[in-house]
Amino acid sequence: MIRIVIAEDQRILRGALGALLDFEDDMEVVGQSENGEEALKLVQDLQPDVCLLDIEMPVMSGLMVAEKLKEIGSNCRVIILTTFARPGYFERAIKAGVHGYLLKDGSVEELAESLRRVMQGKREFSQELILNSYQEDNPLTEREQEILLLAASGKTSKEISKELFLSSGTVRNYMSEILQKLEAKNKIEAIAKAEEMGWI
Repeated sequence: MIRIVIAEDQRILRGALGALLDFEDDMEVVGQSENGEEALKLVQDLQPDVCLLDIEMPVMSGLMVAEKLKEIGSNCRVIILTTFARPGYFERAIKAGVHGYLLKDGSVEELAESLRRVMQGKREFSQELILNSYQEDNPLTEREQEILLLAASGKTSKEISKELFLSSGTVRNYMSEILQKLEAKNKIEAIAKAEEMGWI
């Protein structure tokens, strides 16, 4: 019997996941928690085989729990369940020695199979998350890319607004959003960064 602890701050999702995994003949959900701190305590008290951790939880994130479990040398296998395909998260999870890193949009059947494979000593990583870890996502919307490209070609805000049938104020708003997203001090810096990253 695979003994499981589920840590997920959304109560409905946590309950549904627990109920569905309990239906599996070889699985038993022995504990559920809504925050990372509680999850850590449950793992230490109940000594489950696997802990399913959401990344973004109150008090302590799933990644912090995974890091702590590695630090204390816990035998519990950790699987991160997430909706966030952020490269930084994936890198931290790998360093914390997690056994699985999966997206929440999979089916319960797939999750149950992943749990079984993890119990056999395998590691389960979502392909999408692996790919995303190698390429930083473009933070700019299509419209922002269009505006930055026109600026890169030497057009003024006035010319851009005329070409895209936007008001000057709207173009200014887009540009300030672009600077913020790219953490750039000015238009030149934003263009340089976006070109370097292959975003425009």
